[in-house]
Amino acid sequence: MSSLLLVAAAGPVEQIATTFGANWPALISNAISFVLVSLLLKKFAFGPIQKVLKERAEKIEQGLANAERIKAELAGAEAKARDIVSQAGAQATRMIEEARAAAAAESERSRQQAITDAQDILSKAKAAADNELARMKAELRKEVTRLVVETSAKVTADVLTVDQKKRLADDANRLLANN
Repeated sequence: MSSLLLVAAAGPVEQIATTFGANWPALISNAISFVLVSLLLKKFAFGPIQKVLKERAEKIEQGLANAERIKAELAGAEAKARDIVSQAGAQATRMIEEARAAAAAESERSRQQAITDAQDILSKAKAAADNELARMKAELRKEVTRLVVETSAKVTADVLTVDQKKRLADDANRLLANN
């Protein structure tokens, strides 16, 4: 009972400590040990872990920022690719139109050249035909003249004199030359 009186006279902290059988020197040494272990853990365990977690969080933020930057660059590259494809399509269309125009011009030039060549051939053929006709007419005249002279000579051989025969041949040549 004396311990109960002692506990009643002491303060509430001492009363609790006595009730639970607290040993002050052991309690203080445990508190010091706890503070030392807490400080050591904070310095050597929690500090490096928090540092690693902070670095990791920074790397994640940096990775997200890089991902956003890459996403923006990809969108820009896709837009540029669409522009390039559009320009290539326009250029291809323009080249096709130029090729069609060039083909039409070449076709027209070839057609004109063919017409010119055909006209040249026709004019040469006409000239050749005219030359052949003129040559044949000249041959015919000579032959007709020769035949007329021969026939006249045979018919008039006994009747005409040499001067008359010559004059008759000249007249026949002149007549044939005019025709």
